[in-house]
Amino acid sequence: MTNYSDHRRAIPPGARVTHERAADGWPIRVFDWPADSPRGSILWLGGRGDIFEKYLETIARWHAAGWTVTSFDWRGQGGSGRLLADTSVGHATGFEAWIDDLAAFWRDWTKRTPGPHILMGHSMGGHLVLRALVERRVAPARVVLSAPMLGFETAPLPFKLATALARTLGRLVPTRQAWKSNERPGSAAIKREQYLTRDADRYADELWWKEHDPSLSLGPPSWAWLGSAYASVAALEGPGVVERVAARMLVIGTDGDKLVSPAAIRRFAARLSAAELLMFGPEVAHEVLREIDAVRDVALARIDSFLHSA
Repeated sequence: MTNYSDHRRAIPPGARVTHERAADGWPIRVFDWPADSPRGSILWLGGRGDIFEKYLETIARWHAAGWTVTSFDWRGQGGSGRLLADTSVGHATGFEAWIDDLAAFWRDWTKRTPGPHILMGHSMGGHLVLRALVERRVAPARVVLSAPMLGFETAPLPFKLATALARTLGRLVPTRQAWKSNERPGSAAIKREQYLTRDADRYADELWWKEHDPSLSLGPPSWAWLGSAYASVAALEGPGVVERVAARMLVIGTDGDKLVSPAAIRRFAARLSAAELLMFGPEVAHEVLREIDAVRDVALARIDSFLHSA
């Protein structure tokens, strides 16, 4: 497999980074890399706190295969501004604005890029993609969800109690950080890197970008974000909600994920009528497409196969 590591710390020649305006005027930072002879177009959407720079190596691989590739930072993170005066807090008062942003962007993007149009989302991005599909706001030819945020491991608290706590604190202290550091609450001895990837060099890429532009960094979520996340997951859990999604879909997860629930990924994949599921073992962390080559290559090959007939 060709090595695209040279693309990890530089915006590639021919790619554009711009700011577009959402319907309400909010600035959204956009990455766009047109292919010379496109076979179609991919819209890649990252997770909470993500920036598209983290995925340049993977984007370069898709581009080399003939895909026009686009990505954007969700409002409130990366280069798309912040929702609070305290710019370190990942805030949201609900997920509806993000779904509106996705729907509007999708509508314009599909008009200006060649089809077929592929929609991909990681973690929170995967959750928002599924919400947009349920609400019939997007109509992609194929969908790929990477470690989608479809539930949380809440031990030692029971899930219902954790949900009630998050939603209550989301109302009482909405802008306060839900925890002080790291990707999730828990032992300070567990480093952020351990939750994300076993590949130290790929993990360092993210730090390099944020050291060069500290404005891209984002800290833990607010209680309002966490309460909104639990409420949005609950909305998808309803009987018959995701069953009406007919899009061809590849869902990728890992039993080693400590940020989103592997059990929820399996459960939702079984409810989706046109979904294929690829699950890795307990040794694989959350960011499958930034994992060690032995894992990442398998995931990318499966995505290539899935898109072959798109």
